[in-house]
Amino acid sequence: MQEGEKSMAVRSRKTASKDGGKSKPEPDSKRAVKTPAAGKPAGMKTLAVQSTAEAYLELLRDRGIEYLFANGGTDFAPIVESLAKLSIEKRLGPKPITVPHEFCAVSMAHGYYLVTGRPQGVMVHVIVGAANATGAIMNAARANVPIIFTAGRTPLLEEGPRGSRNVHIHWAQESFDQGALLREFVKWDYELKNAQQLEQVVDRAMQMAMTQPRGPVYLTLPREVLAQELTELRYTPRGKAIADGLAHPLPAGVKEAADLIQAASDPVVITSAAGRFPEGLSSLVRLAESWGLPVVEMNRQVVNFPTTHALHCGYDSTAFVKKADVIVVAECDVPWFPSRVKPKATAKVIQIGVDPHFSRYPMRSFPFDVAITAEAPAAFLALNRELGRYKAERKGAVTERLQAYRGANDERRAALKAAVLKKQNRSDMDFDWVTHCINLIKDDETIIVNEYDLNPHHAQFTKPGTFFGSSPAGGLGWGFGAALGAKLAAPAKTVIATLGDGAYMFNVPTACHWVSRAYGLPILVVIFNNQGWNAVKFAAQNVYPDGYAVSNNEFPICNLDPAPEYHKIALAFGGYGEMVDQPDEVVPALRRALKVVREEKRQAVVNVLCRHI
Repeated sequence: MQEGEKSMAVRSRKTASKDGGKSKPEPDSKRAVKTPAAGKPAGMKTLAVQSTAEAYLELLRDRGIEYLFANGGTDFAPIVESLAKLSIEKRLGPKPITVPHEFCAVSMAHGYYLVTGRPQGVMVHVIVGAANATGAIMNAARANVPIIFTAGRTPLLEEGPRGSRNVHIHWAQESFDQGALLREFVKWDYELKNAQQLEQVVDRAMQMAMTQPRGPVYLTLPREVLAQELTELRYTPRGKAIADGLAHPLPAGVKEAADLIQAASDPVVITSAAGRFPEGLSSLVRLAESWGLPVVEMNRQVVNFPTTHALHCGYDSTAFVKKADVIVVAECDVPWFPSRVKPKATAKVIQIGVDPHFSRYPMRSFPFDVAITAEAPAAFLALNRELGRYKAERKGAVTERLQAYRGANDERRAALKAAVLKKQNRSDMDFDWVTHCINLIKDDETIIVNEYDLNPHHAQFTKPGTFFGSSPAGGLGWGFGAALGAKLAAPAKTVIATLGDGAYMFNVPTACHWVSRAYGLPILVVIFNNQGWNAVKFAAQNVYPDGYAVSNNEFPICNLDPAPEYHKIALAFGGYGEMVDQPDEVVPALRRALKVVREEKRQAVVNVLCRHI
């Protein structure tokens, strides 16, 4: 063999061997070459492997992929064989998590990243599995969540090498362009062509996923390529940097924005996801307190600002946009609804974000006077430094603004609390009361994963990483799986998934309950059960306030009545289930369920019957 061939990252194994092609596990002492071979770049490693699939798993492990959330098919044969080999030889690799539905698999990776900041791997069965996962990939894309999403590809060849077609579906499942299914919602897609490019392809996938704005990537893996026999994997440990550094703003934009903020009499900060970055919450608190800036959360995805803070001004920007002279929009795709309110003609708008114009949205026309491309904490800290030049001369205005908002927000919170407490004596329940009850039984470390129905006005969050809301894409079926991923990432913490009854069904609950039991991931699921799709009904009321549906109280395609006894589904998976239909029963039921989750380490479902829509 030529020396140039020896320097390849991956070399082919001979197709025949003395034992008729059967391979035997080699001792660990023979697996790693401890000294560099002649001509081999310093720092490279050589590892004995028997296939591309095994080499692929080794690279994923080396690049920090801890879990492979998988829903298998006939394309998985080389992956199954390689995972079995790793297990039998007691070698580390990405831990396989069997997930009986693809939406749940992607959502678990999504939830895991939200807690840890580390992307994980997902693999599904060719294009049909990718189709089942598409809604979850859209969620990850719009939430800037990096996922190494992979699918097998129908075998390329009708006969010949190991892994070629041998079952009926291998013809009908092939598409002309498998990547096209997801191309609009992934940052990068590619098909692995040959084992020799494996390291470069894995590194490219990681780099694309983790470069801001982050998001999912899609790699397809033909079965013959995965099954290709190899002798060794030669690779650079940890490869190249997979994450870009902190994106800092340009000084000119910061100065321009600071000049506008210091001169403003009615500034406001509007955000959805500034808190998804490390230090996002603390840097925003520092900026807001230093300059008396009210903060409004629109379509909150994470904890951006302590909800008990004097400057936290709720979840509707309408009144603030109407009067503001400077609007700071930080990591927020929809800061207000133009059909409802528009800024004053003289108002100045500052857009801040890693992609402040949301370039992947086909249409978004919110105005801007200054655009700062940076991660939110870096932008907030830079603004605070620049504003420091004006602090002495503007101290009085800042103090006055801070005191005014403290008084107004204290009154608002007191009114909200008084209103919700009146509901404890009603004969039926609404989402406000259920949210209030959840707020009573959770602690500051509890993680809430909410798919729509938790009312933000009645639940307090002060710490980063304790609340995660739905993606702006709104693909239903995310919350249960994301909560399981969060529990996997933070096993010592209590995780509560809050779902509507419609959302619960979208979550493919039997798949999620199975994963919870199989992998010891006890979480509490609270179902806000109003026997219908309230969002669909609300849309009809909003668009046609005097129409037939409203006038006759007839809302087709909105009702989910008769409601199943959802809580009993958990029993089939060794969990605990309880239904509640009276306001004074909610807190005791939640506490019983939490006792099961925390002490017995079993999953629990509390099905709360709310007022029928």
